[in-house]
Amino acid sequence: MPKLMVFNNISLDGYFVDAHGDMSFANNPGPDPEWDAFVAGNASGSGGVMVFGRVTYDLMASYWPTPIAASSMPVVAERMNSAQKVVFSRTMDQATWMNTRLVKNDLPGEIRKLKKEAGGDLIIFGSGSIVSQLAQLGLIDEYQIIVTPVVLGKGRTMFEGLNEKLLLKLNKSRSFANGNVWLSYELIS
Repeated sequence: MPKLMVFNNISLDGYFVDAHGDMSFANNPGPDPEWDAFVAGNASGSGGVMVFGRVTYDLMASYWPTPIAASSMPVVAERMNSAQKVVFSRTMDQATWMNTRLVKNDLPGEIRKLKKEAGGDLIIFGSGSIVSQLAQLGLIDEYQIIVTPVVLGKGRTMFEGLNEKLLLKLNKSRSFANGNVWLSYELIS
């Protein structure tokens, strides 16, 4: 059965976006071949469905299909464009990025349905309001977090609005020369 995972960058002070909703702080701060190989390895992983809210979807759909993305990160761009994607939005009329299905309501019900289908894991990128809603319902199985060596001072956390604490267990971790630290947590039932 597929797992639902979150893969997000956060600042050292815990924000996934800054006070203006910008995620660009997460861009690689400098050359690091080990980090680049890690990113490419993740991108070339097996199947799965990418899950987005409207804001993150718009951001990703405006970048990954471009020639700039294809030339700067070809493996990641190919994976992002060819993967199956689901965007949850009450305000969008259509989703035009290749292989994207628009779902306008029942976020928890749709996620439960997707988790019962055969296939690869479901991966949420960005999409803090979706993360918060699904975390609160216990539907997220794994949290993969990249801690980026920057302090933003203000912003939004992925867990904004969470009413109860989540108990997590660290499974794996890895640090990189560029200062990024990857942490993988699973939900303790």
